[in-house]
Amino acid sequence: MNDNPYRCLAQRLDALPNGFPATEDGAELRLLEKIFTPEQATLASQLRLTLETPEELAERVGGDSKALKAQLKTMARRGLISAGRGDGGVGYGLLPFVVGIYEYQISRIDGELAQLFEDYYQQAFSRVLSVEPSVHRVIPVDETVKTGMEVQPFESATEIVNNANAWGVQDCICRKQKALIDDPCDHPMDNCMVFSKRPGAFENISFIQSLTQEEAMAKLKEAANAGLVHSVGNSQKDTTYICNCCTCSCGILRGMAEMGIANVVARSAFLNTVDEDSCDGCETCLDYCQFDALSLSEAELLIEISATSCVGCGVCVPACPEGALSLVRRPEEEVLPIPVTEGDWLADRAAARGLDMNAVL
Repeated sequence: MNDNPYRCLAQRLDALPNGFPATEDGAELRLLEKIFTPEQATLASQLRLTLETPEELAERVGGDSKALKAQLKTMARRGLISAGRGDGGVGYGLLPFVVGIYEYQISRIDGELAQLFEDYYQQAFSRVLSVEPSVHRVIPVDETVKTGMEVQPFESATEIVNNANAWGVQDCICRKQKALIDDPCDHPMDNCMVFSKRPGAFENISFIQSLTQEEAMAKLKEAANAGLVHSVGNSQKDTTYICNCCTCSCGILRGMAEMGIANVVARSAFLNTVDEDSCDGCETCLDYCQFDALSLSEAELLIEISATSCVGCGVCVPACPEGALSLVRRPEEEVLPIPVTEGDWLADRAAARGLDMNAVL
């Protein structure tokens, strides 16, 4: 039996659909050692994805429920595990490493943690990013979709903001991590947006700036103007965040830029198009495309778009001085299916990895 609490936790995290692959030199263990105490790692490795009250957990794994409750509350406050209210009271559950534990370390990340993550990222993260369905999907900048095109609520950043009852923004852990290892990018830091159905959900969280709905919309527009790609969790319902990503720092999009993984992010249902009568071949848009989907046809001095490389983010559209670009809906047979719920995403990804979901639920 393995008595290393960090190895036990690493194996438990890798048994989740998200994945947490092992490395040859134990980089994943050093990363967990930085974040968890041995006692916390032991307890986290015994949790399920579904929430359990301290009493239920004590009955299943042993221990005093009051002592467990105190430890679980501390761990939840540090972003090591999940917490939520159910019929039996407050319950606690296992978080995936990404998206989950790592992102919750935004207020604790320092140079050491940033380097430990980078070491792990370079060795193992390609195995997380190469599994489908992708962790994230792209949603377009709203005003870039051609007038008259059908846009579903889950495809619209505006609708995601409008459907929330609480809004917040925090620093992007990806850009902060890259800055801490002396490889920063020029994009703004404070644009990782979070949402909740519960009013006032972010008002007492130190590392999240609570926003009004109007401020959230302004922050979304600010990110688009900075050339950042809106991406969300890869399901249709219950979206709780919008990441505003770049290929220079984003842990997901770097998989394409640095590792050559083509499908690191699920593309939107839209595709960029060029109005040939308006395009003058100025190449301004080339500076805004992070996916190498645009090129200049020297023969015709017109911008050409690769349908396979374009993810339908729309970031380049507002940059065109001639208004020659717009997003249109892809042919239906080219629109990627999106899991309806997070549970569906978990099931699909577990199947892709050959995992038994009953072992972690």
